[in-house]
Amino acid sequence: MLRHLRTTVRHRSTIILWHHHNHYHRSAKYNPPKTANPPSPPKPPKAPQKPQTFTFHDVTWEDSYSWMSSLQDKVAMRHMDMYMEQEEKYTEAVMSDTERLQTKLQSEMASRLNFDLSTPPLRWGPWRLASLNEEFISHKSPSSGFDFTSGKRIEQKLLDYNQEAERFGGYAYEELSEISPDHKFLAYTMYDKDNDYFKLSVRNLNSGALCSKPHANRVSNLAWVKDGQALLYVITDENKRPYRIYCSMIGSTDEDVLLLEEQDENVYVNIRHTKDFHFVTVNTFSPTFSKVFLINAADPFSGMNLVWESEGIVHCVLEHHQGYLYLFTDAPKDGQIVDSHYLLRSPVDSSSNPRIWENVFIADQNLVIEDVDFCNSHLVLITREGRKYGICSVALPLPGWKQAVHLRELQPHFLPLPKHVCNISPGPNYDYYSKTMRFTISSPVMPDAVVDYDLSNGKWNIVQQQNMLHERTRILYGTALSSAIAEKTTNVKFSSMNDVKSEDGNLWNDLSEFYACEHHDVSSYDGAMVPLTIVYSRKNRKDNQSPGLLHGHGAYGEILDKRWRSELKSLLDRGWIVAYADVRGGGGGGKKWHHDGRRTKKQNSIKDYISCAKYLVEKEIVQETKLAGWGYSVGGLLVASAINCCPDLFRAAVLKVPFLDATNTLLYPILPLTAADYEEFGYPGDIDEFHAIRKFSPYDNIQKDALYPAVLVSSSFNTRFGVWEAAKWVARVREQTIYDPKHPILLNLMIDIVEENRYLQCKESALETAFLLKTVDS
Repeated sequence: MLRHLRTTVRHRSTIILWHHHNHYHRSAKYNPPKTANPPSPPKPPKAPQKPQTFTFHDVTWEDSYSWMSSLQDKVAMRHMDMYMEQEEKYTEAVMSDTERLQTKLQSEMASRLNFDLSTPPLRWGPWRLASLNEEFISHKSPSSGFDFTSGKRIEQKLLDYNQEAERFGGYAYEELSEISPDHKFLAYTMYDKDNDYFKLSVRNLNSGALCSKPHANRVSNLAWVKDGQALLYVITDENKRPYRIYCSMIGSTDEDVLLLEEQDENVYVNIRHTKDFHFVTVNTFSPTFSKVFLINAADPFSGMNLVWESEGIVHCVLEHHQGYLYLFTDAPKDGQIVDSHYLLRSPVDSSSNPRIWENVFIADQNLVIEDVDFCNSHLVLITREGRKYGICSVALPLPGWKQAVHLRELQPHFLPLPKHVCNISPGPNYDYYSKTMRFTISSPVMPDAVVDYDLSNGKWNIVQQQNMLHERTRILYGTALSSAIAEKTTNVKFSSMNDVKSEDGNLWNDLSEFYACEHHDVSSYDGAMVPLTIVYSRKNRKDNQSPGLLHGHGAYGEILDKRWRSELKSLLDRGWIVAYADVRGGGGGGKKWHHDGRRTKKQNSIKDYISCAKYLVEKEIVQETKLAGWGYSVGGLLVASAINCCPDLFRAAVLKVPFLDATNTLLYPILPLTAADYEEFGYPGDIDEFHAIRKFSPYDNIQKDALYPAVLVSSSFNTRFGVWEAAKWVARVREQTIYDPKHPILLNLMIDIVEENRYLQCKESALETAFLLKTVDS
């Protein structure tokens, strides 16, 4: 079946269309300037009653529930709405002198949008319309594309968002969707905004009608079994913890069968089908264990078999290939923590108890396996050697020996990549029996490239990429350039990562001719070397006078997003330096790098970020008085904490939906937290971790009588970290720090649909950019 997605795929199982607690700060003071009369920032609403207090480890805290005990507290939410209206007016007044600039920036950014962009089609299985119109379908260049030169489009609309919006009160947002293996049904979940959960529906693709069942609420996972005759789904409890697995027979009037219920509130459940649809894997995990069970997809009621378990929360993905189970994990080995993922395998019919797993590869400290993907004929590895990423394929099935081997013994074929690759993401790759696999290649100086690699002959083909030089989209369906690329790479095979040369940037639409990308290693306070990536315009950089923007994240072991972002072009073309600090706590450096920046070691992340900021200034890469910080979500905690430590180091900062009140949020979560959140930031019930949390929590460490940089905080009611966190932090900064009209502290409320509307995203980005230009570069 040819699949065509019109909006961003959030994860491998998502499609949208085919083919086509908080105590609130109560007494913020405002000291008006002596020489000017700007608008006064609003004061936060008073609590409806005097807060209760309690003692925790000899530290007195206000009861977080005294002001807003829950999102259902209508009185409290009305107070918050009124306050946010005042904040919005204040931000508009302060930024009123940049209205023309914002309009110009928004126009610039909108002109770079990918107009009418759909994700490229991907062939998967049989499709009736394709067989009836075979002469209009191109399977060669690219293998899954359409021949638009004929002027005809062959498509079938699977999901109509207008109809879905009518079902859900004018709002349509899809989270999960899975096509049945027989291509007869589409199972999907739509967001019910009134109830704040996702609702499951199944649609018959032949008739277009909704099936009578299943209709479940609070659904978090889907997996087809019995070749599409039945559907497994997971539902969450009121705290959004996935805990039950049901099986529903499509077309049957019988009640859905409960297969599993985890009553322990610390245990979470997740399911996924193997790529060949032979099995469904059930992952259960808690702070103390991780387990993987196997369900036979042909007989889902035959029970679940435990195939693997480990202590603690670990990452584990299980696949099946021709009688072998393959497990990709970062679990400890022999009780010792490992620094990177590794691959295990075990025969499906193994009779040993517990099951014996064999290592596939001998560990190589210099070559890290970041991810794996399977098809019937090949195993594909995403690798990293230092900062250099690679993709290599290994022919399947693997030899039958039981001992681990070096990767080079399997004659891996490394595939071509452009320069400065910062991330490689596997595509959907639904068709298990196809030898062509799709990946998205990212770089700080190249728009994301969606690339098909033919694993049988080494050919590669860009199926989609934006051409920023013309600021429009090119989608290479059988064009001359695409053919030329394929011709240049025919029969290209490599036996070593070192043999792969960075390809001509013109073939990849690389922008390195116009924008430079440099890599630096910065010594942190304890001697740890922190990777720092710097991007700038070769033409517009101002030596020793450039303003700069330093990005940071540093949590959950996630790689900092360093992809080319078209909105940053407006800063680069105005002479700005854009830098990325890969601090401890983030990804790209192994598990130790992650663990050295979490829980009681969170201060390492903050000090790493400060070291990178000082490096930019001391090396005169960025002018001393023109450095700004930027952090999203947990990155907001990082940047705000750095400001608390060194407020004079930064001239401005942008914090987007930031995590600012770690102490109270972890003690009294209004929004549900997961075990992974506590593993990352610490358990406040432990006295050492409680004091560590207090030490890095931005809200609890604001310097009194210090001059803070200008800060724009953007938040939303539709976020994991409530808007009240941002409002509290803004109010306390205004109260405790020195007032300066050139250093405004602003709070911007984003509406919920911003994330789904590219033009509203441009408007928000224009506001942020105008704020930086006003406060840093004016």
